[in-house]
Amino acid sequence: MTLLGDSITAGFGLPSAEALPVRLEQALRAKGLRVRVRGAGVSGDTTGGGLARVGYSVQDDTDLCIVALGGNDMLQGVDPKTVRSNLEAIIASLKARDIPVLLAGMKAPPQYGAYAAEFDRIFADLARNEDVPTYPFLLEGVALDRRYKQPDGIHPNAQGVRIIADGLAPVVAKALSV
Repeated sequence: MTLLGDSITAGFGLPSAEALPVRLEQALRAKGLRVRVRGAGVSGDTTGGGLARVGYSVQDDTDLCIVALGGNDMLQGVDPKTVRSNLEAIIASLKARDIPVLLAGMKAPPQYGAYAAEFDRIFADLARNEDVPTYPFLLEGVALDRRYKQPDGIHPNAQGVRIIADGLAPVVAKALSV
């Protein structure tokens, strides 16, 4: 399995043993699954960056690719139509290689107004239209709680990563069983 993403999946600011790929693998193994989670996160990456590297960042023997991109697009104000198009192309690229996809969603803060409404719809719409499972919000239980963030107020700390991994693991386990 591969986590295609940005700084959150790359483990920004954390020792490698605390990064999301390691913690997700541990959570899945605790459920009795024999898995290996490869990290393909690049700090600062947008959906455009993920699209540019999906062909070489996700190996052909991947049994599931979790696409966890969009946060940097949102922070940079990238047009939601572009975000949607890039994610569609990433999913199409993976499907063309017979690699199942799980889409991890992202949400914009409400103060982003109309942008947030349009951005937030992307992930559920794509999951439905592309018939891929989704984890609606990668930062569920972490985003609004400073206890689970690093001092920058954006990236999860080690405890926050554990919360993400524990929330994501059942959805991943179900996607792997299909």
